[in-house]
Parts: sequence; C-alpha cells; structure tokens
Amino acid sequence: MSSVFLTCAITGNFTTRAQNPNLPITPEEIATACLDAAKAGATIVHIHVRDPETEKPSMEVDLYRQVVERIRNENRTLIINLTCGPGGRYHPSDADPAVAGPRTNLVRPERRVEHVVALRPDIATLDLNTMVFGNEVVINTLDSIRVMAAAMYDAGIRPELELFDSGDIAILNALVRQGTIQPDPLCSIVMGVNYGFVPSPETLLYARNQLPAGSHWTGFATSRWAFPMVAQTVVAGGHARIGMEDAVYLSRGQLAPDNAAMVEKARRIVDDVGFKVASCEEARDMLGLRSSN
Repeated sequence: MSSVFLTCAITGNFTTRAQNPNLPITPEEIATACLDAAKAGATIVHIHVRDPETEKPSMEVDLYRQVVERIRNENRTLIINLTCGPGGRYHPSDADPAVAGPRTNLVRPERRVEHVVALRPDIATLDLNTMVFGNEVVINTLDSIRVMAAAMYDAGIRPELELFDSGDIAILNALVRQGTIQPDPLCSIVMGVNYGFVPSPETLLYARNQLPAGSHWTGFATSRWAFPMVAQTVVAGGHARIGMEDAVYLSRGQLAPDNAAMVEKARRIVDDVGFKVASCEEARDMLGLRSSN
C-alpha cells in the first residue's frame, strides 16, 4: 500500500482549552478547523461537538448540523466522520452505585446515532469498548452495538469500529461472523487511553494481526506517542490519524497552533517514510464510499 488516508481528529471529548487555548469549540471554529485541516492534507475529519457556553461535550443534533453544513458548503469532497461515542458513560453515585451519578450520560442507542441518521456523514464511529474511565465506566453492550450498526448501514453510513483493547477485537470478529458488521471493516486501533491498549510498536502489530481479514485500519495514540505512531502505523500497513483530540503539542514544549499544523507535520512524516497521503476521492474509492459529486 503506497497511499494512506490521513484523519484529523479535531476536538474530541476530553481536550480542554486549559491544555491548549487554540482548541476549537464553537461550530464555526470546528468547521473552520476541518476545512483548514483539509487544505493542509487531511483526507478525513473526525468530529465531536461542544456546547459553546460550557465547552463540554454535546450530543445536540443542531450543533453537528451547523458544522456539517459549513463544511459541505465549502468542500464537498472532504470525508466527514462523526463520533457516536457520547451516550455510553455511567457514573455510579457515591451513596448508591445502582443510582446514576451526575456525570452519567447513558442513553438508548437510537439517541446516540440520531445525529448521523439525520445528517448522513460518510463515516460514523462505533465504539466496541466497555471499560473503566477514571471513576466512571463506558458501557457498550452487544445489543446496543447491533442497534447502532444497523442504523448506520440503513442510512448508508460506513461504521468505523473503535478498538481500545484486545477484547474489543474479539467482539469485532464475532460481529463480522454473525453478519452484524459487514466484511472488510474500517477499524481504528486506539492506544494510550488508560486501562486500554498501551502505545507501543508491539501493541500495534499484535492488534493489527487480530483484525478480520481485509480490514482497513488506522492506528493512533495519544499524547507524546501521537506523532511517532503516525510513522509506525503506516510502515505497519495502516492509515494515519492526528489532531487536537489526541495531543496538544506540535513538538516538545510547543503547543499546536491549530489542527492544520498537526496535519502538515503528519503529512511530512508519511512522506518521509516513503508513502503518500491519498486524496479524498482516492480514499472514497478505497473505502467504497459514495462519490462527492
């Protein structure tokens, strides 16, 4: 594989402006960051939205609509990937762990995909993990995964399966065998989240080798491993991802001025190790996505 697609993860759920004041928050800022990332060479943009007032993660369809419409008004070729991660978090209250605490956002799976069914992006993420996050737990039951996958396929959206540990890959293989997930799935190997895959070349190769045959896969890592993993992933046969969801520094001690600068650096890395970043249309062909025309 000589061409790889490069995803830019724009904002995420957990990065804050206290960590990097350049983080885009409002729909206009997020859309502008996506368009600038595309000009810098990103093939795909992965999008979370935030409440503009509180800067906290949001599931509001209208915020997603504002971002998607701004992007499509200026660039219809760029591949749009919307998250469906929010809505699976459970925070047990201190007095009674059977009672949901204030940080719980657990909702029905239909609600978690409401924005993608309405807006029909090219790709939507489908988390397969059930794992500890701090003092909370992310819960993705098999029934919820099946409901979300079916809604995505019915809407003509390609799921991107998010894999945080080896058990998630076991679930993916089972879902492919059962027909819930279509063959040749699009996957992300997520490294660096506490209690999940540890970022290392050994982890990357182990996880890659457990994927279903024919998988299209991206490997990425958080924090200081974000840029090294760009090189390691493409050399290992995968695709690349970078962005302010995953890291806040452009280099040691230098905060990233924006997502576009991170994309430019990642693109140089891809070039330096002997590959090229695919165009959006090339990536659409690779992934069997509908044409932008």
